[in-house]
Amino acid sequence: MKILPFIIATTLSLPALADRLPIPADATPAFRTECGSCHFTFPPALLAADDWRRVMADLERHYGDNASLDDRTRRQIEDFLVRHAGSGRRVSGAGATDGVLPRLTFTRWFLKEHDEVPAAVWKDKAVGSAANCAACHTKAEQGSFREREIRMPGTGGGWRHERD
Repeated sequence: MKILPFIIATTLSLPALADRLPIPADATPAFRTECGSCHFTFPPALLAADDWRRVMADLERHYGDNASLDDRTRRQIEDFLVRHAGSGRRVSGAGATDGVLPRLTFTRWFLKEHDEVPAAVWKDKAVGSAANCAACHTKAEQGSFREREIRMPGTGGGWRHERD
């Protein structure tokens, strides 16, 4: 019977684990400086290894921008992303096809988690795009995506999901 409390405790903690996506401690400094100079540094677990390889393969056309890096830096960042890439349902459906880069905002997990976000929020100037996690997730930089920490622009402050 000692295993039952463990199973219950583990099961109850699963939602909390889903809300934590910190950047792994072994992140190469180039990841934060190069990637973070233009956008939020996405946790590597949000895309599959093959998707990260596609993202890093042609940085001259990185979602409409030239994000070229020297080959050594590019390899360091790609190796880090691939090493910590996600798997399973969280990363499925990123939409990588010929000529189209994968997007974490296209994954089934992202779409399910954000299905109740009002359309006006995505259009708000403070948000800019669905990829701007930090616009609503106040502790995204620390790897926390808990719903109680969400502050959506244009909604009068907080926002509560019906599961809260």
